[in-house]
Amino acid sequence: MGLLVAKKSEVVIVMPDEQLDTNTSPEAEKMLMAQLDAGESRIVIDFSKTDYMSSAGLRVILKTASLLQEKGGGFALCNGNEQIVEVLEISGFLEIVKHFSSMKEAVNAVAD
Repeated sequence: MGLLVAKKSEVVIVMPDEQLDTNTSPEAEKMLMAQLDAGESRIVIDFSKTDYMSSAGLRVILKTASLLQEKGGGFALCNGNEQIVEVLEISGFLEIVKHFSSMKEAVNAVAD
C-alpha cells in the first residue's frame, strides 16, 4: 500500500492508494497516529486513488475522528467512489465525518 501525504493550508492530506482494508489499514493507522503525535489537528483523507474500503478502514477513520474531536481539530473525507460512499452511508459514518466531492471543499471545511 502506498500512502501519499501532503500539507495544504495547515491541513494534512492523506491519500490511500488502491485499498484501505485489513492488509493496509495498520500502515494507514500508524501514519495517521504519527501525524496526530506530531501535533497535527486538521486532516483530510482523499480517496481519489482508493478503489475499496473495508470495515478495517472504517475503524481507522473512526479512531482518527475521535482523537481529532478530543483535540478540537478538524477531519473530513473526500473523493470517495460509489462503493466507499455506500460503506460510509450504511455504517452511519456520514453522521460523524463529512464527505466532500472535492479536495478543495474538504480542505476549506477543515481549515475553518
